Amino acid sequence: MPGPGYRFFGDEERANVMAVLDRWYADREAFDDPGEREWVRRFEQAAAERFGAAHCLGVNSGTSALVAALVGLGVGPGDEVVVPGYMFVASIAAVLYCGADVVLAEVDESLTLDPVDVRARITPRTRAIMPVHMLGAPSDMAALRALADEHGLHLLEDCAQSAGGTYRGRPLGTLGDVGTFSLNHYKVITSLQGGFLLTDDPAVFQRAYSFHDQGWFPYRRDHGEGDLLLGMNLGLGELHAAVALAQLDKLDLILDRVRDVKRRLTEAIGELPGVRPRTSHDPAGECGTTAVYVFDDAAHAQDVADRLRTRTLLDSPTHYYGGLPALTAFGRGDRSVVPSRAPGGRPAAHPFEAGALPRTDSVLGRSVALATGVSDGYLGPGFGVHPGSSQAEIDRAAEAFRRAVKGEAPA
Repeated sequence: MPGPGYRFFGDEERANVMAVLDRWYADREAFDDPGEREWVRRFEQAAAERFGAAHCLGVNSGTSALVAALVGLGVGPGDEVVVPGYMFVASIAAVLYCGADVVLAEVDESLTLDPVDVRARITPRTRAIMPVHMLGAPSDMAALRALADEHGLHLLEDCAQSAGGTYRGRPLGTLGDVGTFSLNHYKVITSLQGGFLLTDDPAVFQRAYSFHDQGWFPYRRDHGEGDLLLGMNLGLGELHAAVALAQLDKLDLILDRVRDVKRRLTEAIGELPGVRPRTSHDPAGECGTTAVYVFDDAAHAQDVADRLRTRTLLDSPTHYYGGLPALTAFGRGDRSVVPSRAPGGRPAAHPFEAGALPRTDSVLGRSVALATGVSDGYLGPGFGVHPGSSQAEIDRAAEAFRRAVKGEAPA
């Protein structure tokens, strides 16, 4: 299964979907009352309560959540947003489509933003920092929060891969000004498609809401406090919301299972020469969806990946800045790759070609991810186990990894 939520699909999801269909069937003759957004609101209220946020907004994808969040924060032309060189392409595309400029920053062996490098890239145009909690693990939020506060910057958490993760006891997505989430099929919980954002700021919520729903004020009012906007149609659908609500109720169960599987796999692997687990800013707060190992030598990492018929994290184009030819073209001044941008323009002040972030390149080239909850060969974890794996299956996967690291033939 791509993400752990898939494995936990059951009667609850089916019952919620049927309740939506039954409501539509029963009210199909109703005039001007199609029963819109009933389950969306139920999901939003439940998610806000579960994560401890004042406001939740359901949208049709994690990408839409990012765009709506940026609009909510007022990020636009003339602004810069600092984004890690290891992310998903949506993190970059959302910024560019809002008219702002992306400034890439290095990641360290946690595979998340290096606060020291972020500091070096702040300019008078910087408006926001976007930590991306990659592969289910939290960024160094204390350092990034302090940096944002020092410079008066927004902090936008991309939590697409880390629903339910925490940092020092606080849910990811609630430490910044806005947190965005994805609900697609590779995520911790899923509604097949969809996403949501969290914020405590009513002004940010109003702008995000108005942008996501044709300029309406919350909740579909003609007038209200805040900014008048022309909006889009990015709303979460009722059927997806019904599935998402059932999955949200299972989030703690899913995390407990996935974390336990990861613990058993890493204990069975133990210590090995020339390789170590990724740096963790809060081991207890990780989602546990992958077990990432960082090697001393890139050739060693590639050999292990080849033996396991998987890939290093460098070999995942939509997650690695240097694997995005459209981004490279944009950096050289080709605005046609982002259709909403004005033609012409100067090349980017910071290059986007592979090699621009040597530390990121090195870390990704030396890292291999083992699946423990998310199975996605394109992302990297194309070998490993899943939440339903038996102890025997976990032991076999651990032994295969150990033998690969030692250069031994499969058992």
